[in-house]
Amino acid sequence: MLGPFVNALVIAVCSLAGCFAVRGIPERFEEIIKKAIGLSIVYVGIKGALDNQRILLLIMSMVVGAVLGELINIDRLMNRFGSWAESRLGMKGGAFSKGFVSASVLFCTGSMAIVGSMQSGLQNNHEILFAKSVLDGSISLVFAASMGVGVLFSAVPVFLYQGGIVLASLAVKDLLAPDIIREMSAVGSLVVAAIGFNFLSVKEIRVANLIPAIFIPWVWMAVEGALPK
Repeated sequence: MLGPFVNALVIAVCSLAGCFAVRGIPERFEEIIKKAIGLSIVYVGIKGALDNQRILLLIMSMVVGAVLGELINIDRLMNRFGSWAESRLGMKGGAFSKGFVSASVLFCTGSMAIVGSMQSGLQNNHEILFAKSVLDGSISLVFAASMGVGVLFSAVPVFLYQGGIVLASLAVKDLLAPDIIREMSAVGSLVVAAIGFNFLSVKEIRVANLIPAIFIPWVWMAVEGALPK
């Protein structure tokens, strides 16, 4: 649970700084920080993807997962949920609810939260969640400066959500062979790299629609293992 704990703690500390120490961050600083974070995320994602030992499986997983994600349109569902949450809560509670809901949706619905929490549970590898902590901390600093203390309380759902994924991953860990975990993590890391490219504004990628790709190696290798040799 180290990864989720650090992530929630960084959000809380940076939100406090945003509320009481930072006022009116110049736009040029926001932009350069965003680019620096984007480059770091691309590095973390590609570094993890290089652990892959079955390139064709990685490519197939990305393609099949992208098609499934696009059919389901996960990205649109997440955006609709965010809009619904803001309309139901943000308007009633003013600035506090708006900051809380906006930050919670943003920090919880990204693929970094899913992939990072899975790696924390399956491999005791907190690298992605630590990288996410830097990203979330920077965003919460800016959000809290403009939307107030509600952003601080988003640390609670972030910890519960990511901690739940860690525990769920531990529960099924015995069903996942090391080579399956390796390939799933590699695909997930490549999805994480796409988030970095979005932050660099290279070309907007609907990253949420790539999430199903993470689970394709599990299905493929399970079927492969069941076939007669």
